[in-house]
Amino acid sequence: MKAIIKFFSSVKLAIVLLIILTLASILGTLIPQGRSAAEYSARLGQISDLLTRMEITHLYHSWWFLGLLFLISINTIVCTLTRLKSKLKKTLRPKLEFESKMLTSLKVSQTFTINKEIEKTKERLKELLVLNRYHTQEKVIKGRVFLIAKKHVFGIFGSDVVHLGLLIIFLGGILSGILGFKSNLQLTEGQVLKIPKADFSLKLDKFETEYYKSGRVRDWKSTLTVIENKKEIFTKQIEVNHPLSYKGFMFYQGSYGWDWESPLINIVIKDQGDPSNGINIKLKIGNKAILKDKNLEIHALHFVPDFVLNDRNQVTTRSLQPNNPAVFIKAIKNGEELFSGWIFSKFPDFSQQDSQKENSLSFRFADFKAEQYSGIQMTKDPGASFIWIGCVILMFGLFVAFYWPSREIKILIEEKKGSTYVTMGGLAPKNRESFQVEFGKITKNLRRQE
Repeated sequence: MKAIIKFFSSVKLAIVLLIILTLASILGTLIPQGRSAAEYSARLGQISDLLTRMEITHLYHSWWFLGLLFLISINTIVCTLTRLKSKLKKTLRPKLEFESKMLTSLKVSQTFTINKEIEKTKERLKELLVLNRYHTQEKVIKGRVFLIAKKHVFGIFGSDVVHLGLLIIFLGGILSGILGFKSNLQLTEGQVLKIPKADFSLKLDKFETEYYKSGRVRDWKSTLTVIENKKEIFTKQIEVNHPLSYKGFMFYQGSYGWDWESPLINIVIKDQGDPSNGINIKLKIGNKAILKDKNLEIHALHFVPDFVLNDRNQVTTRSLQPNNPAVFIKAIKNGEELFSGWIFSKFPDFSQQDSQKENSLSFRFADFKAEQYSGIQMTKDPGASFIWIGCVILMFGLFVAFYWPSREIKILIEEKKGSTYVTMGGLAPKNRESFQVEFGKITKNLRRQE
């Protein structure tokens, strides 16, 4: 047991763990967290698999990062408790008996005689110490008077308060890593969405996109209503950096886009024998339109907003912006496939046709319409409050440690050869020059009124 306590009370261990935590946090900052495997593969190449296996792509939720936080928490607790016992004993039950040699060995000390009785010297000295805001304790043994004067006693515990703040921050980090999560929601106007791991829903009442005169996006705004037990609780408009908060969940305006899964497609069909008359049909992806007078079925099977062929000659989308919209359709007449291929909105005279069967019909991708959605980033971080509280306590501890340092003066008053001897020694961990000045004034005022 002693070996375990000795290991975890090591300052060297604390330094090593802090260095590893710092390096890990830097790594987590440099590498984007919580993205898709495809995005990591595109940005980082083959190394992405290694990073995923080591959980660096979800670093703050990884078992090894949480293990580091747990270890440094244990180290901080043991270090604090092993030193706290002696501090409490020194503060609450100080040793009120010491020799003059011990006092003169201190860096700030004086020995002098005074032409006053011991009792009067003691009372005068206590008056001077109280004037300088010292609290005194005394003990008399065989005519010798022992005095201990202290001020800013709480300053002794400044480092312990810092440790407490760190522990609360570490606890917050562990709670966030275990219980915290983040998710991206997509809502269209009027849609009500049940929030995962919660007992309420969210409704998008209105979504607005503001633009600069140049055409660039200026801001996105979503008007959201919280619904619980089929009752509307409250409504709030959110935008970038102005989230909605409810029951520990935070909802941020993250992005916007279009629902490309089921857009409404407008296709114009013309017969080369009669090009002046065109048939205009509208249908959604996955649906079909039936023209009974022509025994014709049109199936809209796939849609991509930004058509491109990848290195494997497969159709994909370059982006989610409608830069090169295309739809894959099939035309079936009398049970036979008449046309199968991609047609393009911006290039109506071009099509990528799979079917080789000749026909007199032409198909033009005239228009499309997709519902715009609001991209909401949802987070729940139960450790965030602990981290903020820990930061406040840590800052308070630093203030106490640096700007409220403890001071202690030990005094021995005794009679030697018919004279009253006074031996004084002082301790101040910080601001020693200021303490020496204060110490000198006390001794000077004491000796001035002999």
